[in-house]
Amino acid sequence: MPALDQWTSSAARDDLALLREAAREAGAIAMRYFGNNPQVWMKGGTSPVSEADHAADAYLRETLLRARPDYGWLSEETADDHARLSARRTFVVDPIDGTRGFLDGLHAWCVSVAVVEDGRSLAGVLECPAKRETYWALPGEGAYLNDKRIHVRPLGESVDIGGPKPLVDLMPQAWHGRLRRTAYIPSLAYRLAMIAAGKLDATFVKPNAHDWDIAAADLILTEAGGALLDRTGKPPRYAGEVINHGALAAGSGELLGVLARVIAGIDHG
Repeated sequence: MPALDQWTSSAARDDLALLREAAREAGAIAMRYFGNNPQVWMKGGTSPVSEADHAADAYLRETLLRARPDYGWLSEETADDHARLSARRTFVVDPIDGTRGFLDGLHAWCVSVAVVEDGRSLAGVLECPAKRETYWALPGEGAYLNDKRIHVRPLGESVDIGGPKPLVDLMPQAWHGRLRRTAYIPSLAYRLAMIAAGKLDATFVKPNAHDWDIAAADLILTEAGGALLDRTGKPPRYAGEVINHGALAAGSGELLGVLARVIAGIDHG
């Protein structure tokens, strides 16, 4: 992704500072509930949401919109208001990405916050307090984990890959002997961050990921030298009228090209 112009870069830096501080506090709020049996409800009969999600979301919405009242708001835990479509920039938020894992006591969950303009992320932060990890990025300025710059790792003989088994099984036969399927990671944002940090090589993403799952992590992965692509081979766009996506592929280099061809060839995505 190209570097931003000077004016936009200055605004993005200010937004990044705001996101980092807000995400840090939202993570602290979530940690008060972590391992303490928070109240849980089911959304749509299948997806859990807890009082920790609601508490972190309420804090983020109040804090971020107080600081930037002209920005739009798109969050997993807030009813969508299409008035955001008239805003130049939009906060895209998942107060706890990986709620199932959070409720199961697993550590791989994050507060995910991004600022989006014209469909692309201008600043992104993943606050992962149970891991004591903070990922962040600005366009053209690299990706960082706890203030240390991170990069995707070079392709080796063995390939660590995540995502749904049916998609992994569609990889070309010549690759099958090199693939090592990683254990399930409940937070999609964290899975993408693992690729950015060189802890994982690639992942498929099953259809119906939402903007709040990936807007921040996408920027972090891109700035680390990787990419997230849809079945047309293009990066997703965010904060528009449609906020969910078909099958996606994440990784870098030759391997990403292979994954992208797999999802391009499936009937539905």
